[in-house]
Amino acid sequence: MALELQDRDRLLQELDRLRRDVNALVDEVAKGIIGQERVLGLILAAGFSRGHCLLVGVPGLAKTSMVKAVAASLDLPFKRIQFTPDLMPSDITGTEVLSEEEGRRAFRFVPGPLFASVILADEINRTPPKTQAALLEAMQERQVTVSSHTHELPDPFLVIATQNPIEQEGTYELPEAQQDRFMFQIEVNYPTLQEEEKILTLAGTSSNWGIRPVMSGERVREIQDLIQHVHCSNYMLSYVARLVRATRPGDAFAPAYINELVEWGAGPRAGQFLIHGGKALAAMDGRPTVSPADIQALAIPVLRHRVAPNFQAQADGVTSVDLIKRILEETPIPKS
Repeated sequence: MALELQDRDRLLQELDRLRRDVNALVDEVAKGIIGQERVLGLILAAGFSRGHCLLVGVPGLAKTSMVKAVAASLDLPFKRIQFTPDLMPSDITGTEVLSEEEGRRAFRFVPGPLFASVILADEINRTPPKTQAALLEAMQERQVTVSSHTHELPDPFLVIATQNPIEQEGTYELPEAQQDRFMFQIEVNYPTLQEEEKILTLAGTSSNWGIRPVMSGERVREIQDLIQHVHCSNYMLSYVARLVRATRPGDAFAPAYINELVEWGAGPRAGQFLIHGGKALAAMDGRPTVSPADIQALAIPVLRHRVAPNFQAQADGVTSVDLIKRILEETPIPKS
């Protein structure tokens, strides 16, 4: 028992250190980004959980600037890829070139921009499916294969993709199966009045934010390992399973309106991401256990792109977010 208490005390100390580190990182990002604390928290939760996220919002909401600020606060290699209709898979994964050394010719692999720890995939819906698939395969496998040779990607490896929900002409929408590779789909909303006034006050000033790296790659890996020690009780696992199953038409836990309005619901990966993300949120707050509030905070970003409303729902103006909110209200939290 004494050993268990020592282990718990050590865990609490490490979680307190993590909370301070996260606060320092948030303060650095705030030098260049006003507001958007929820978006930043979800990006960090995804990175600490070894996941990836998709930012969706209209132009001018600082999606790209947010990712750049996060990258600047991390002492990790960063690359931005601007997705365009003529971008080829080899443009992002790398290619083999013929080179001559000491009189001998041989093929040499030249890494593409994917070989960095933080990747900004800007406007992912602007590039053809073949290039999208190359990125999404790298996200899942954390490696790329070129000319039958497999090359491991860096660790940590975080992809943050952006997508513009307007001007859909000439774009290539991500298929639902590929959207499932993203841990979170994060909606970036307009700033509040106070935030927008502050943004306007700073307009025209120097864009040199002075953000300094406050977290190393080794520290990120330590945090990723630490999060695995955050406890998730059996009753919380049961709660997550009921939430996910409630999104599936025909399931015993699905309400009648889900059977009427949903074409297909979330798979088991959604539940895994809810648990991983819940552990990350708890750890970032210095807590050793996942709470129902952690799961509820992540339900929409995890499930919104995994629940497909059918034609009737679309005709009635019912979105996946509307359905998820209703499920959250009606699904009781299991008692411990």
